[in-house]
Amino acid sequence: MEDASQPKEVRSYTNQSGVRPSHPSERAVPGAACPLPPVAAFPHPVLPACGAQPTDPPGRGYDSRPQDALLSGPLDWLRSEPRVGTAVSVDTISQSIAAIAGSPSAPFPILVVTGDHALLTPAMVDGFLGRLGDADAAVAVVERHVVESGYPETRRTWLRLRGGHYSGANLFALRTELARRALALWAGTERDRKKALRLMLAFGPVLALQALTRTISLDSALNKLGKRIGLRIRAVPMPQPEAAIDVDKPADLALAERILIARQK
Repeated sequence: MEDASQPKEVRSYTNQSGVRPSHPSERAVPGAACPLPPVAAFPHPVLPACGAQPTDPPGRGYDSRPQDALLSGPLDWLRSEPRVGTAVSVDTISQSIAAIAGSPSAPFPILVVTGDHALLTPAMVDGFLGRLGDADAAVAVVERHVVESGYPETRRTWLRLRGGHYSGANLFALRTELARRALALWAGTERDRKKALRLMLAFGPVLALQALTRTISLDSALNKLGKRIGLRIRAVPMPQPEAAIDVDKPADLALAERILIARQK
């Protein structure tokens, strides 16, 4: 029997342009287009990290841009790749995912990764999937001391709780049908994801107060939140500082390029 604890069937690459219509890569790199910007000499680093290359085992990946916009240039070969599909995005990331999650073409379990995660590696993906346990939904995070030990110059948005400060790692797992509830919650908070106070208030006054006073840990907060909406949510700490670095700003793009070039030496 297949192990349902890991999302193996579907890989989802979602368009962020509904939230951020002007992506830094579009301004900094001629001809680039969100959500899969070229970084350094590497056209679209997210796809190889998640297995979208000819030699990898079966899986199915989705990007939420129209096929003609996505599958061009270095990715033209994907037009005839049966493991890769596209879907037109809607207003926000969460709505784009919800529109396809659980459909016949994208059944649960599902791995979600944003297209601007330029430093994603197979080791990050495997490490994340290997620690999902029995969660209905999971989110990858990186602790501040991990990020700053490797890249003290990077500026992240930190969720400050008892026991640590955390940045998201743009990796999400939707293991079961119950994860639809997490998507609904995400839809209600998505536009405030960079504003810690507004984000916390969306989770209710008691949980928000505990978070603001740092009297609750990340695991306890997710446990309470999960009980409130009826599912099991898990945070998966990532050991790689690069997992927290996405290409949100021109400075992020420059840092990602330096890291990718250094990896090839």
